[in-house]
Amino acid sequence: MSPPRQSSPVPPTQEGEALAPRFAALGLLEAALARRSGLDEATSSKAFLALSVRDRAFARALAMATLRHLGPIDALLRDKIKRQPPDGVQNLLRLGVTQIRHLDTPDFAAVATSVDMAEATPKARSFKGMINAVLRAIAREPEPPTRPSDFAPSWLYARWRAAYGEDVADALAAQIKEEPATDLTLRDPDEAGRWAPLLDAVALGGGTLRTERRGDVTEWPGFLEGRWWVQDAAAAIPARLLAPKTGDRVLDLCAAPGGKTLQLAALGARVTAVDRSAARLRRLAENLTRMGLAADVRTADAAALKVEEPYDGVLLDAPCSATGTYRRHPDVLWAARPGDIAKLAAVQSALLDCAADHVRKGGRLVYCVCSLEPEEGEDQTEAFLARHADFEIEPPRPGEGGAPAAALSPSGGLRLIPSLAEPKGGVDGFYIARFRRTLDGAAHSAAVQA
Repeated sequence: MSPPRQSSPVPPTQEGEALAPRFAALGLLEAALARRSGLDEATSSKAFLALSVRDRAFARALAMATLRHLGPIDALLRDKIKRQPPDGVQNLLRLGVTQIRHLDTPDFAAVATSVDMAEATPKARSFKGMINAVLRAIAREPEPPTRPSDFAPSWLYARWRAAYGEDVADALAAQIKEEPATDLTLRDPDEAGRWAPLLDAVALGGGTLRTERRGDVTEWPGFLEGRWWVQDAAAAIPARLLAPKTGDRVLDLCAAPGGKTLQLAALGARVTAVDRSAARLRRLAENLTRMGLAADVRTADAAALKVEEPYDGVLLDAPCSATGTYRRHPDVLWAARPGDIAKLAAVQSALLDCAADHVRKGGRLVYCVCSLEPEEGEDQTEAFLARHADFEIEPPRPGEGGAPAAALSPSGGLRLIPSLAEPKGGVDGFYIARFRRTLDGAAHSAAVQA
């Protein structure tokens, strides 16, 4: 049985108006497949923001549904086309298939608008007949069966199978097509009972709410009052594990877009938030203002940061492949390249060494990445401890920080994978490790060698 089609905003039916949001979706898809962060950049562009709210919603829904089903869509097109067409034509076909198979667009409208888009695109005009024939054939036929592995790039699926086994790899891949709920972090975790019913949400523990609400979050109860911010349940755990006391000096490295900074400030820490991107830090500063919180926000390279005195706690959310965020950002799967992981692992290693220099004796260092790749997680913990005799792993207690007990890993860190049974609906993929700088590094080194 075919899955139900996803509902989406339906654009106006007049030809010119109907094509505008579809061309916008085409631009989003092309940007997402071309480079990391391409989708975010495209949705923030002046051209995209100039569209009506309705057209932006349709364009984003169409592009995201295409990315969630890209593997099976491409397999279906390979069966229909002997020779792959140019990228621009391939993307027109992908959007057409998405509308036929996965959105509530009438088949005739999906075919007709795809042909009209080809007519309006000089390099695609000669492919109008092929586009028409292929999409009409797909509209007539039943949807073919799929396997979970069909939804992930083959090289990534192979990595997941090697790291976690075939059952887990299948469970991970099967989630790619599912649109997740929205997670919110409360400024005051004790207010979960108040805000959960107002937001049609369930409390996940630790101050996270999960809601199936859709639409503009700025219009939801509590947003303007600064009572919560959007943050995946997994992304909220690292700051809770750092657990600063009121008045502690805390350094948040690679801080933007700022969810962890907000958490640390809400806990009463004196936070220094550092990131290379001035544009992303502006968003962080806006959120601090909305929440009524304060932090020292600095635009700087974390690898070259100079500090006057060490901090009580340091949180490093390192740049990574972001493969764990595919539930909300399916584009990361298709923009990633096999060579990225080794390059990013080298960056993470260097940043960890820098972060360690800023931790006072007895202080904590929390390292995290939103990646499913062991080279960016467990392997980093092992290598860091080998390089730093004055640090030791401090494993979380079961359930600490809102982490499922099943996430505790043999390395002493947390390995969160999207297909965990709890909470229902999963979480982003994360690896998190908490270290403490020992008071006597030499004594710790001797104990390790013994």
